Amino acid sequence: MLGGGGYHQVKKHMAGSERQREPWPFFWQHYNRLDGYYNGMRTLVPYSEYQPENQWNQSYPPPRLSAEEMTALPKEPPMDPVKYDPYEDLLDGRSAIKQCYLDEAETMPAPDIYAYPGLPQNMSLPFYGSYSELGLQEDVCFERFGRLAPYGYGLDERRGGLGAGNQSENAGADKVFAMLGNLNYSSMDWGGAQRRCREKNEHRFSEQHKGGKRPVQRQAYVLRTWTGYNYGEHEILSMRAMINELALKSGGEYDVHLLLHVKNNSLPIWASDDLYRETLEANVPREFWNITTLWSEKQMEMYYPDPFPDNFANMAGSNLHGVYRSAHFALQWFSQQHLEYDYFWNWEMDIRYTGHYYDLNNRVGKWARAQPRKGLWERSRRFYIPARHGNYANFTNTVAAETLAADYAANDIQQSGPLPVWGPVQDFPNRGMLSPPANIIPPTTYAADTYTWGVDEPADLITFNPLFDPSHTNWVFSWDITGYDRSLPPPPRRAAIITCARLSRRLLDTMHAETWQMRHTMFPEMWPPSVALHHGLKAVYAPHPVYFDRDWDPAYMDQVLNYPETVWASPFGWGENNLLGSSFYYNSGFSGALWRRWLGQREGAEGGKSWEESGSGRLCLRAGLFHPVKHEVGPED
Repeated sequence: MLGGGGYHQVKKHMAGSERQREPWPFFWQHYNRLDGYYNGMRTLVPYSEYQPENQWNQSYPPPRLSAEEMTALPKEPPMDPVKYDPYEDLLDGRSAIKQCYLDEAETMPAPDIYAYPGLPQNMSLPFYGSYSELGLQEDVCFERFGRLAPYGYGLDERRGGLGAGNQSENAGADKVFAMLGNLNYSSMDWGGAQRRCREKNEHRFSEQHKGGKRPVQRQAYVLRTWTGYNYGEHEILSMRAMINELALKSGGEYDVHLLLHVKNNSLPIWASDDLYRETLEANVPREFWNITTLWSEKQMEMYYPDPFPDNFANMAGSNLHGVYRSAHFALQWFSQQHLEYDYFWNWEMDIRYTGHYYDLNNRVGKWARAQPRKGLWERSRRFYIPARHGNYANFTNTVAAETLAADYAANDIQQSGPLPVWGPVQDFPNRGMLSPPANIIPPTTYAADTYTWGVDEPADLITFNPLFDPSHTNWVFSWDITGYDRSLPPPPRRAAIITCARLSRRLLDTMHAETWQMRHTMFPEMWPPSVALHHGLKAVYAPHPVYFDRDWDPAYMDQVLNYPETVWASPFGWGENNLLGSSFYYNSGFSGALWRRWLGQREGAEGGKSWEESGSGRLCLRAGLFHPVKHEVGPED
């Protein structure tokens, strides 16, 4: 609500300040702008020769290619694209997959995407999060044709193309098109393709596996959409990429679903199959009809009926069953209808990813599984800044040094600092909750554990922003807590901004039971983390790479993001201006601006076809999540 066009207002103010010599309103605006993101394909160099633009605010100006060096660049990219294949560990003790196809006749194999084996010289480094720690490749980049042409980008309508990219700068893109093979999305049915792929690979999911092979756990990737949503060219490209990379290329490990919110509560879609189908077909492109499930707020009122008493504060001023305050109700309901899945990815329609979806999901899941429980909540509430903390092991030690290690049985206090979370957190006066799972009690004391408990345990919750304590911030929805005794203090809780996350069946079952049996719920960004906290489930913030548009000093970033001096200064509240220039936050402006530049669109006075053709070519970025991307309609010329 606070964000809106905040980033562009800041940019506008900055432009005026530079003319008028007025002070900038926020300290971070004093840092040097990073332009290495916009170095194009003609500047590609092998990773061994790559030098990042970031100087961590230690020099001015940062090193950049000169105008003379830009002019001397070859017009064609100095490297050829290569197939990007993140499925090398797809077997990992599991049965081999059978190839899946787009069409029933099996003439169109699920396509590959293509990357470049290098980086644009002086491209910037991420500020928090890490490729190497998550196991993601940091020595390749993705440009728009290698990433999206397999899904119709830059193709004419005879090949199922969408129009996007047909007029943009395309030097060297012919090499991508030559490798695509026969593709045509004009009569695509993704539901049929997913079903055929799943059935062909049913042997991989059976509990009665032969030959000692372990079964593959199935996952649902749930995209939250609504009636009236506009599916433009780039939304369709992104959805095709998700389904192909997560479901078809993995041999059916995933199914991608659209969970469609029917806004008209008076529409009796449950009384008529014909009306249900009519509503679906009127609001979703044909190729996605058979992966779509409808729901409504009126349905949630019946599924989780009132009363829901004792709300501490309704800051949104809206109905409890409304999607704004209880978007998780629909996901909880969906999980109860689909017992075939072990994990559910809750995904938003305005997230984009320059890299490969299976690569991201697989690496994040494996990394989270490897994390020990000791100090996990404490690490997950902080931003991991490699330029400040070093490697993740050193970051773990830093957090441990700031946390009280206490043997609760012997009351053996080792250090000074806040008490760590260790097992279910239910020792607070405002109880009335269901009991935690029996197998979730820590096997030893916190002090005695040697970072072994939790290793090789799949995470029940994986978030993409820190799991912070709302009581230590002035986050506006901190008190949107329902069903707990208001005569007592509110329960301890955690939250993660942006609702995209992976949730286990165990977590969703617990959320569902707490909702219908105990009438408990909280604001959507707070409910899954808080249930995990109360019931001792494994929750983790995955430190994916996040970029900034300015060359922050790492020590200052660490102070501002991890150690705000007051609750008012927290980045999860009034201090959120510090994340306006990031590539991933709920109201970031840099995210959409950089994504549109990557698509070849003009953003303000920069970018577009003539800019790229007269400069260093189109952008080639490392894999990265961008949120929010509110539109993709900028001009390409």
